[in-house]
Amino acid sequence: MSLDYLQAAARWFGRQPDQLGASERKALQRAVERRTLIENPAKRLDEHTTLGQRVADRVALLGGSWTFIVVFMLFLLAWIAFNTTVLGARAIDPYPFIFLNLVLSMIAALQAPVIMMSQNRQSTTDRQMAAHDYEVNLKAEIEIMALHEKMDALRTEQLATMLLQQQQQIDLLTRLISRMEPAGPGDPAV
Repeated sequence: MSLDYLQAAARWFGRQPDQLGASERKALQRAVERRTLIENPAKRLDEHTTLGQRVADRVALLGGSWTFIVVFMLFLLAWIAFNTTVLGARAIDPYPFIFLNLVLSMIAALQAPVIMMSQNRQSTTDRQMAAHDYEVNLKAEIEIMALHEKMDALRTEQLATMLLQQQQQIDLLTRLISRMEPAGPGDPAV
């Protein structure tokens, strides 16, 4: 008793195999071949990252952390203290700290697009992971439907066998009853 997945695809998906999407065909083909879909998409994605993408990810990781905020706040406080109290009248950047403002603007101007690049890459990664999850879930669903069909076929086969056995038993009982002679008035009851 083998299940024809290609014919089953028409029942399960309501479409012929050549009308299925790429993910559906891949999941169905893996089910036909009895192969798993298990692969690590994160590893595959990491293999194709460029140096710029890795740098963007590191900058976004650092720029979006409490460590960055605390260190940067300490830097700002040190800059202000150094220019107001230590250097006093000879300050490199006296109050209102125009040079510090320029540095902060340049950092923000560079950091924002780098973080956006990292977020764009992350959204691409999320879409690819979601597509992989869909394929895995679809294959699992195909396998569950195939198991249901196999169980239904086994149950039908068992019921047919039981009915055949019951019919044979009824036929045997009928022959036994027909061989027995009816008891007469003087015969002891059986």
